[in-house]
Amino acid sequence: MRIISFAAIRNYAQKHADADVPLRDWYKKTEKADWSCLADIKQTFNSVDYVGNDRFVFNIKGNDYRLVAMILFAAKKVFIRWIGTHKEYDNKDCSNA
Repeated sequence: MRIISFAAIRNYAQKHADADVPLRDWYKKTEKADWSCLADIKQTFNSVDYVGNDRFVFNIKGNDYRLVAMILFAAKKVFIRWIGTHKEYDNKDCSNA
């Protein structure tokens, strides 16, 4: 999958150092993946949730953080739309992130 863009991870990790390694791990696994549906994603990340509007929520670092990505399966592209803490996520409508 092609991820747009790593800068979101780098920028977030500068403020939240404990998220750096788990976010990089997510990036590496996602980059190597060849997903065509939710079931494919679940084989890589079993806790992923679909929240509508092509958005998927990934638990990062044991659910301390959340990453919302828009995934376009046909184009094989993953757009990082939002990264935040679990608490921040609970107060956000991520279907439009």
